[in-house]
Amino acid sequence: MKKVVIGMSGGVDSSVAAIILKKQGYDVIGLFMRNWDASLNNDILGNPTLNENICPQEQDYNDALKVCEEIGIPLHRVDFVKEYWDYVFTYFLDELKKGRTPNPDIMCNKYIKFDMFVKEAEKLGADYIATGHYARLKDGNLLRGIDENKDQTYFLSQLTEKQLDHVLFPIGDLEKKEVRKIAEEYHLTTAKKKDSTGICFIGERNFKNFLKNYLPNIPGDIVDIDSKKVLGKHIGLMYYTIGQRKGLEIGGSTDKIFVVGKDLEKNILYVAYGEDNPYLISTECIVDTVNWISKEKPISCTAKFRYRQKDNPVKLEYLSDGTILVQYEQGVKSVTPGQACVFYQGEVCLGGGIIKEVRKDHKKLWYL
Repeated sequence: MKKVVIGMSGGVDSSVAAIILKKQGYDVIGLFMRNWDASLNNDILGNPTLNENICPQEQDYNDALKVCEEIGIPLHRVDFVKEYWDYVFTYFLDELKKGRTPNPDIMCNKYIKFDMFVKEAEKLGADYIATGHYARLKDGNLLRGIDENKDQTYFLSQLTEKQLDHVLFPIGDLEKKEVRKIAEEYHLTTAKKKDSTGICFIGERNFKNFLKNYLPNIPGDIVDIDSKKVLGKHIGLMYYTIGQRKGLEIGGSTDKIFVVGKDLEKNILYVAYGEDNPYLISTECIVDTVNWISKEKPISCTAKFRYRQKDNPVKLEYLSDGTILVQYEQGVKSVTPGQACVFYQGEVCLGGGIIKEVRKDHKKLWYL
């Protein structure tokens, strides 16, 4: 009997993935990863509905433990707090300092879930590892999950073919509603548990309250990029991302005002009126930290510049320094440095990189 070690997060997806593996005849072992020392931050929980006597991560562990008891598999626990700090959280802070918008979940998959986790699973004698991601594997290719609204290949784009070699994604062929149904049929503790949202280590905490513990707030002007008028004050450039329209400290309605850029030297946050404002739109970007899962390196394909964004047709030019010039003549809104650019050919996720620079009509957008 083949042994599978599955990452149990305390959520419904990993719970159902474990059930499916057991039904398929595998010897299933659960492994819970403790990636964050929440006790350091338990005084800044921003959601009054949370039980402040127990941190969210501990609640997740308790839920994972109950599920494993309910389906009859053992659960081990491993501490990756130091590794997570070194490889994910430090990266997150460094990117924010540069005025970029990082995606730490992608780096968590690359360095923790499909690296450190794998090594721990091997100690337990695993033939395979498994997770509750909505993705599929076929003939060495990473495919989108069947549920288009939940597909998570975007977050797996920095993995290598070798990292995916002995991985199983049991729920990749299911839609979310089917996953919930299975969980209810088995009367699992997590059957109706709300999906986690936001950045993994922040969870339901208030983002601003959390971040000010690590980076100082440096207030500055909010400037209309067209009129050059000062409209208000921002609380720190790190709290804003390109295309954002909520949370701006401007009097009156901000429904039609969007963040379009940052000037780090002058500490200015630039905004513009109208969701179709030309300052929001770019036609090409430079992508570095490029990783290919597929052996194919196309000159044309589709790309996503944000999770849940629709596919955009792009042309690729491979530059001598290892970066890629990604061109999209039709124009795309809110392409943001620090976010992932993920390449697709149909349902196959080819790989991706990190957006380094955004351009319009071959000129770097200075306000980014």
